[in-house]
Amino acid sequence: MAAAARAAEIIRHGAANRGALHWENKSASDFVSEVDRNAEQAINEVVASRHADARVLGEEFSPAMTDRTGLVFVADPLDGTTNFLHGFPWYAVSIAALVDDETLAGVVLNVANGDLFSATAGGGARMGGQPISVSPITEPTRALIGTGFPFKDGSRVDEYLRVLPRIMVETAGIRRPGAAALDLADVACGRFEAFWELTLAPWDIAAGMLLVREAGGIVTDLSGAPAKVGHTGLVAGNPTMHAWLLERVGTPSGGRPEAPGPGFTE
Repeated sequence: MAAAARAAEIIRHGAANRGALHWENKSASDFVSEVDRNAEQAINEVVASRHADARVLGEEFSPAMTDRTGLVFVADPLDGTTNFLHGFPWYAVSIAALVDDETLAGVVLNVANGDLFSATAGGGARMGGQPISVSPITEPTRALIGTGFPFKDGSRVDEYLRVLPRIMVETAGIRRPGAAALDLADVACGRFEAFWELTLAPWDIAAGMLLVREAGGIVTDLSGAPAKVGHTGLVAGNPTMHAWLLERVGTPSGGRPEAPGPGFTE
């Protein structure tokens, strides 16, 4: 929480001076600015001051780190950079703490509106300190579904578009806010009944997956196997809507379905 708060201060300062920011392209439609880098540096400094033996797997400075032994913080210093750069108020800091590759704690802080989501393994999920749970809605025609476009990988656009129309007509609506950490937080607190995206990175999902699971939801990869913190596709939701969505967007597998977390009762 301390690291997320420090990063948020830097992001808010950058938002107040957005017109002077310099953008760079990491790839097509994928941007970075000094705000992203400064926020990640602040996270590194807070971690180093409290856990000298820990390492940070971060989007900007250490995205290729593969050693997950011991204490590792997985951080997205500014999830929703494109939103931030355009003044669209939906962007966040996401940080998770892993020990030997097991996620034990996570925080997602919506910098634009102050919503603070947190979770600990076995301790439940919270928003603003109050317990949260996934939505009880199980009827697709009443369900609001979150998604993310395959904006970095044009080769998967056709795959995405093949499933989109069916979900559009069978649900109450689809939303693509543009920050996966917040999409997962919105599943955890019941704003979305379910969410899917074809390709996500570890820093996009590490904290959000714990939020959903601790709020009583299910998070799997596209094959239906329990999702791990890595580069993967994702389907998340309350147990009923997760199963419904996975049937439509998933790929065949032998993966064993994940059991629902403790925070969901139908």
